[in-house]
Amino acid sequence: MLWFQGNSMQHARSSFKIFWRHLSASKITLPVLTLFTKNPCPLCEEAKEMLEPYKHRFVLQEVDITLPENSAWYDRYKFDIPVFHLNGQFLMMHRVNTSKLEKQLLKLEQQDTSG
Repeated sequence: MLWFQGNSMQHARSSFKIFWRHLSASKITLPVLTLFTKNPCPLCEEAKEMLEPYKHRFVLQEVDITLPENSAWYDRYKFDIPVFHLNGQFLMMHRVNTSKLEKQLLKLEQQDTSG
């Protein structure tokens, strides 16, 4: 009886690992929306509010351009924040363009489901 229980337990663990690997591999990864910002930035706060209805469709990454390690972004965007990149590609600046965001998110979502 103990042999059976131990063997069943090992089989259950093995099955769970296979199940978990399959589940993890099939998960759709959310795109990364990068917000280049600084503190204070009232336009950035306004932009984040406009993004609220979409927040379940991307991971928001904020980059403070005033930090020393982000000086290249500061040189590039100091007069243009908020600036947004989607998966590393420039998307928009100054204000959130919801139709542009929606279009690009939809395009990425369709790529995830078809590929």
